[in-house]
Amino acid sequence: MAKSIHTHERNLDRSWLRHVASLPADELYSELGTARAGLTPEQAAASIEEYGPNEVYTHERVPIILRFLGSFADPFVAILLLVAAVSLTTDVILVEPGSRDWATPVIIGIMVLISGVLRFVQETRSGDAAEALAETIETTCNVERAGVGRREIPLDEVARGDIVHLSAGDMVPADLRIIAARDLFIGQSALTGEAEAVEKHADPVSDENAAITELDCLAFLGTTVISGTGVGVAAATGANTFFGSVSRGATASNQRKTAYDQGIGDVSHLLLRLMLVMAPTVLVINGVTKGDWLQSLLFAFSVAVGLTPEMLPMIVTTCLAKGAVDLSQQKVVVKRLDAIQDLGAMDVLCTDKTGTLTEDSVALERHLDIHGNEDVGVLAYAFLNSFFETGLRNLIDSAIIRRAQEESFDEDQPIDVDALVAENYLVDELPFDFERRRVSVVVGDSSGRTRMITKGAIEEILALCDRAEFARETVALTDELTEEVRERAIDLADEGFRVLGVAIKESPGSVETLTTDDECAMTLVGYLAFLDPPKPSAGDAIQALRRHGVGVKVLTGDSPRVARHVCERIGVNVTGEMEGSEIERMGDDELAERVEETTLFSKLSPDQKVRVIEALQAQGHIVGFMGDGVNDAPAMRASDCGVSVDTAVDIAKESADIILLEKDLGVLELGVEGGRRTYSNMSKYVRITASSNFGNIFSVLAASAFLPFLPMTAVQLLLLNLTNDIVCTAIPWDNVDEDELMRPRSWDTRGLSTFMRWTGPVSSIFDIVSYLVLFFVICPAACGGSWAEVAGTDAAVAFVGVFQAGWFIESMLTQILAIHLLRTSGSGSAPSMPLITLSFAGAAVASLLVFTTAGTIVDFAVPPLIWLPWLAAILAGYALCARFARNHLAAK
Repeated sequence: MAKSIHTHERNLDRSWLRHVASLPADELYSELGTARAGLTPEQAAASIEEYGPNEVYTHERVPIILRFLGSFADPFVAILLLVAAVSLTTDVILVEPGSRDWATPVIIGIMVLISGVLRFVQETRSGDAAEALAETIETTCNVERAGVGRREIPLDEVARGDIVHLSAGDMVPADLRIIAARDLFIGQSALTGEAEAVEKHADPVSDENAAITELDCLAFLGTTVISGTGVGVAAATGANTFFGSVSRGATASNQRKTAYDQGIGDVSHLLLRLMLVMAPTVLVINGVTKGDWLQSLLFAFSVAVGLTPEMLPMIVTTCLAKGAVDLSQQKVVVKRLDAIQDLGAMDVLCTDKTGTLTEDSVALERHLDIHGNEDVGVLAYAFLNSFFETGLRNLIDSAIIRRAQEESFDEDQPIDVDALVAENYLVDELPFDFERRRVSVVVGDSSGRTRMITKGAIEEILALCDRAEFARETVALTDELTEEVRERAIDLADEGFRVLGVAIKESPGSVETLTTDDECAMTLVGYLAFLDPPKPSAGDAIQALRRHGVGVKVLTGDSPRVARHVCERIGVNVTGEMEGSEIERMGDDELAERVEETTLFSKLSPDQKVRVIEALQAQGHIVGFMGDGVNDAPAMRASDCGVSVDTAVDIAKESADIILLEKDLGVLELGVEGGRRTYSNMSKYVRITASSNFGNIFSVLAASAFLPFLPMTAVQLLLLNLTNDIVCTAIPWDNVDEDELMRPRSWDTRGLSTFMRWTGPVSSIFDIVSYLVLFFVICPAACGGSWAEVAGTDAAVAFVGVFQAGWFIESMLTQILAIHLLRTSGSGSAPSMPLITLSFAGAAVASLLVFTTAGTIVDFAVPPLIWLPWLAAILAGYALCARFARNHLAAK
């Protein structure tokens, strides 16, 4: 049987997991070629060699030659090659072999090469930058290996047969057969969709009728340890895991569609529709008016290329990669490149309270009995609960243990921590979860006595108790006493304290199979007051985000009073409050209406955080979420941009798109600015190019309808387009207006359409003026007569060459002017040096082609010098009108 299983393992045969689930520990080690002490480093290397790295999706970069060839795999390159093929075929059919014109296919070949090489270079640099940044944040797991011991290693280095140690907050790094567990609860919602955590055990299970995910001695890659500890053997890694099998066939369409995806898709569709309407129209008009359908076809293809921003993928990739590098210098690491734009587009930031708005340094300030008196006995019970808890030990537990250790040296409040540890031992526990909001630990002592000690949110603890302990006497927990405790807790919460209750139960039943049903009929012994002071910098950061158009909403599992106190201290204007219990009773439509006016959401479960985010998105907001805990991971996945910190638990870091190297909203403000700077430069290219293209529609239609020849040949038009695109490659390094950083920035097709309609026709007007001046003044002066006089003669060739050269230089210079005039809304940021340099270079190349004999290679004829003052006047007029149109739009 084992041989059959090995044969099919690479085909993701799930019977292999059923098989290992049924094996006793000794047989399991033998089957996997390992031991309880783990694999040796040599055995681990051999295992990875045989079964592959622990990656569901292989992240190896494509070989450089394939990446180079892939840079030419673009529909716009295909159009260029089609133009060259049609030109070459036309020559073969219609022209004598000795007199064929190879200029068009050769120049198009050079253009394709330049375009592909530019894209290859930029994408390679982008890929290198992205990889370097991704490596700065790495998820690890704790693996035990023979001769080495336990150490943290990256997830992709886990080998089949490795011994893996698990604790709360860890991601399960492979499919594991559990060999030891203490209250090990694992969340499997990523695989099963079930929110409830599942307890795992070490005993073998052989049940052919149970689903694979119901075998409680197996833990699966991609799931999360909610609480407890455990040890497992890696039975399957990478693509051979259960997660790998259910992920087979996954495509990008299955992934979350973010605001960036939606925006870039809308813009692309708009430009594509423009091209699909315009190119056939040009073909028909030129074919009918000129009678040369082959040349008209070539020209229509060229117009299609000219109307489409073929450099958009390269510009966008370069902008995003540069943005990621810039943000890394501001202590912001980008895991998903397009999340940069989502961060800039964000208009609502939802944030957890602890550690983002507060110092994340919780201190236990008071340990009180039921009447509000300091009581070291309450601290002793709390210490036993926190010390013996094996689940997710958090800041609260650390504060309790630290305070108990401090009290050990206080003669007035004697508490012997060492004695408590020596005299007690852990029997069992009920780990913390975000629904119960409490943790129960059963401890025993040498006398055989057992006690269950429970700590948690004060309301939840009060609900469990029917008695109270005071001065070592037990009394009934009357309504009056309950109200006294509740009011004192409220007063403390109003002062900013977080209040937890502590309760005990003597000799709880069913110790070996402890359940939540045992959390009843308990005795309240007192409560604890913790203080996590607000960060001094949080108020300034909140105000800065507000100035940048980002509203801040607080989503916390803490009590509403504590959360409100923190919000008030840092200047968050609480306009409305909601608790998790209210959200639970609401439908999605009602919640979507309420979230707009609500600032503070308290006592939330992870699922309720997700519902709040989805409700905000349903209202049209682009939502970011910042958190660092296990309970924050679902919300980060649901948001448009998940933000975490490098000290977060593994699952939070894996779920995030952006990692902050400082847990500070001030750093996030820098990230927002960086995202908007990146978007601004991306949109410049789209906006300027779309505007020029829209203007060229009218110019080309006018020329096609009224000129007796093409205003440019196909190759000339393509050369114009390429030269302009090369100038635009400097845009990712351009400066950005300050007001562009002060409001959320996202793709807006309606705004783009308005911009095109206002600024595009301006260039058309001056193109038509150029047509008139060239056709009636410049060309007749250069060729000794009007078109009517030279048509059909040798001078007609020169007439057309002068016209095409004159319009080429006018078009090139107006497009360069458009870049500089339309790149800003008018507030005055200066163009960057790279943009200035490439602009001058583009103008110089165009002038060299037009005013020297170099232009003959593309059938240009040198215009007379009288064209220069006309050209200067046209450019000046265009600059004034374009500036007016820009300012008009900025004022709207």
